[in-house]
Amino acid sequence: MPMPALAGGRHGAQELRPLVEVVLSALAEGARSRGGVVPAGGPEAVAASVKETLGEALPRDGRGEREALYTLVRLLAAGAVDPAEPHCVGHLHCPPLAVATAADLAVSALNPSLDSWDQAPAAGELETRVTAALAALAYPDLPAPDALVTTGGTESNQLALLLARERAAGGPRLQVVCGASAHHSVRRAAWLLGLPSPLVIDTPAGLLDPAAVAAALDELPVRALVVATAGTTDTGAIDPLPEIAAATARHRAELHVDAAYGGPLLFSEREAGKLDGLQSAVSVTLDLHKLGWQPVAAGLLAVPDGAALRPLNHRADYLNAADDTDAGLPDLLGRSLRTTRRPDILKAAVTLRALGREGMAALVDRVCDSARELADKVDRHPALVLYGRPAISTVLFRPRDADDEQIAGLRRRLMYEGRAVFGRARAGGRTWLKATVLNPYLRPEDLDALLQLTTEGPTAR
Repeated sequence: MPMPALAGGRHGAQELRPLVEVVLSALAEGARSRGGVVPAGGPEAVAASVKETLGEALPRDGRGEREALYTLVRLLAAGAVDPAEPHCVGHLHCPPLAVATAADLAVSALNPSLDSWDQAPAAGELETRVTAALAALAYPDLPAPDALVTTGGTESNQLALLLARERAAGGPRLQVVCGASAHHSVRRAAWLLGLPSPLVIDTPAGLLDPAAVAAALDELPVRALVVATAGTTDTGAIDPLPEIAAATARHRAELHVDAAYGGPLLFSEREAGKLDGLQSAVSVTLDLHKLGWQPVAAGLLAVPDGAALRPLNHRADYLNAADDTDAGLPDLLGRSLRTTRRPDILKAAVTLRALGREGMAALVDRVCDSARELADKVDRHPALVLYGRPAISTVLFRPRDADDEQIAGLRRRLMYEGRAVFGRARAGGRTWLKATVLNPYLRPEDLDALLQLTTEGPTAR
């Protein structure tokens, strides 16, 4: 068997080109084999298919690059849940743009690591400039906002709590305050960082009540970080940010906004007003692999001034020796808690250059419009009940005559049959089907077909 080729170097592109063609063929054939949004048959059928196709995971003798690529990429595609399919509305998991995916291929081929300048000269500078521009979306009136690239909302929220803990060093322990609808990563981050368990405020209406925040802060003798959410995972709700910011300011507390879902509304002049008050936060979580159409991972933590990131600075002579830094080599080690990390900013940079802010805004507006249209259709449907108007692009609904157990069963049945992937949410004491609209190319007939699936079968009465 010939020696495998490298993807980089002067001849890497030539070696990669035929293999990319194999991947594309396998993706297409896998999608045809799947025939819809999700493979039918549930976990047992998928596990059996993988077992049969994979065979020995570490064979003694290889079967060659093309066979391995075609067989396993086809297997992956045939067994995938494809967020580009119209009936995939289950999660905050967007269909990536082709241009962003193509850019990601270049990152994999060159394999730079953003832990020192001598591994990623252009990538490091590109990240610096693009993250500053994205941070300026959240802090448009400040001179030096900055952002770190993360793996997503979980890492961003952890970084936000870490920075708040460091600002509170030397004083009383930091107390995190959040709503019951806050992302689970807030509580997990507090645990990881050795902070007290967050003070969780009940959110019966799905929103963090500013009066409840103020009352909680009245009772706290320690420094507090309030975490508000702009786009909750269950309902897509946006907490009343201006009022929460005012309450935290009166109590000399800090505000972090988890806008992993809702943050990209800032691209749209029409929708950005929903995030008024965001600029009062000491940090903001943003995810471009949710409402930004980027391949995973594309998270950000934005801060109003790059100086806020100084607690992350760290020295390792083999990566950022002091004399190298003094000689002008940029220090990248304080740009992340990770050491080896790929330049995930490239795909975002390519997308922003290709579409511009107006192009991104158009995509945001389209998914918001589709969600409102879906909600209208549910509201008019005699057999369905709408939970509420979408704040962003999440629509909760349920068949009128079904109970919670039947709702859960309906969701699983549609998934096991390979017909649709809905999410599920608990709101108002009931279980709801959740449709998170992130595909900007959904047509009205696609929305009609989604609803039709939920009103037929054994749970419809």
